Amino acid sequence: MSGNEKGRKRRFGSVRRLPSGRFQARYTGPDGLTRTAPRTFETQRSSAQWLVETEAEMLRGEWLDPDAGKVPLAEYADRWVRERTLKTRTREEYERHLRLHVRPYLGHVAVNEMTPAKIRTWRADRLNDGVGESTVAKTYRILHAIFTTAVDDDELIRRNPCRIRGAGQDKAEERPTATLDQVFAIAEKIQRRYRLLVLLATFAQLRFGELVALRRSSVDLAAMELRVRLATAEMADGSQVDDDPKSEAGKRPISLPQALRGDIELHLATFAQPGRHGRLFIGAQGGIPRRRNFNRVWKKALKEAGIPDDMGLHLHDLRHTGSTWSAQSGATLKELMARIGHSSTRAAMIYQHANRERDQAIAAALDVLIEAARGEIPA
Repeated sequence: MSGNEKGRKRRFGSVRRLPSGRFQARYTGPDGLTRTAPRTFETQRSSAQWLVETEAEMLRGEWLDPDAGKVPLAEYADRWVRERTLKTRTREEYERHLRLHVRPYLGHVAVNEMTPAKIRTWRADRLNDGVGESTVAKTYRILHAIFTTAVDDDELIRRNPCRIRGAGQDKAEERPTATLDQVFAIAEKIQRRYRLLVLLATFAQLRFGELVALRRSSVDLAAMELRVRLATAEMADGSQVDDDPKSEAGKRPISLPQALRGDIELHLATFAQPGRHGRLFIGAQGGIPRRRNFNRVWKKALKEAGIPDDMGLHLHDLRHTGSTWSAQSGATLKELMARIGHSSTRAAMIYQHANRERDQAIAAALDVLIEAARGEIPA
């Protein structure tokens, strides 16, 4: 039955009655291939209406190839990662999240069969299985990005099935803030080659990867300025790679408190590798410090400095500590964002680069805090 209910030949597509009594619609797509509707219909009228809607989609340029979206999510996600221009460490991170948290649960589902309900169930199951909220949020953001490509670029589906409000937001746990006395106590007790690392983590608010990537040439003693250009990342195979910081904002000059001049000069003379491009920090065996090895040194220093175990203080917490003190020293939000190298798409129109004079003023204010603390704790 290719005509309509009144017997006239149908202009677009055809409808036939199946032995079951239901109706099947067929049509020729823009690619010249004959396709069958993904479902059958109870009445001839409903099947004809579906053909009208399908023809309208083709005329508006909104028709989607129903076969293209049949690719399993695991296959599509792997291709998505391969085609992205990603830093090595970021690529490894994406692949790990997909391997551990997506492929075993959603990998077999076709892209065009993914629904908001499936995504909600997947997320709830991961959380109920004890996967950390931050990990689930990160994986959700990756999934959202993958399906955005499927909608906007590849036109495999009409809408992104990742629609859970707030699911991609990290809910960071409250981290401890050290006191000035605690910072200098740790700096005194840690291995001497890492004393300056503790101070720069605090007063320059650097990440571990940024710290171990510093070179002699990163330090301008005349201007008391640090130039951050690289970050060292540890790969899954154990190799260490110098790469760009987490964002363009991570490439930044940082004014240093004058009170650290003596510490920097002593470190350069004693521990830094020779040559302009020698590393500022090296391990006891001459290699690039690794997080795991450094953590053992860090924990020993915490114990000797009398830092309570239940405080749970990590090296990265010194970055937060220093940022807090910078704010208390008068830094504006824009200046803080520039100093710590933070950037995000949401903040791109709000946060601007701090000017050099104000950054130096922040460092000068930190000087006051350092000198006050050193009045009680020797450098």
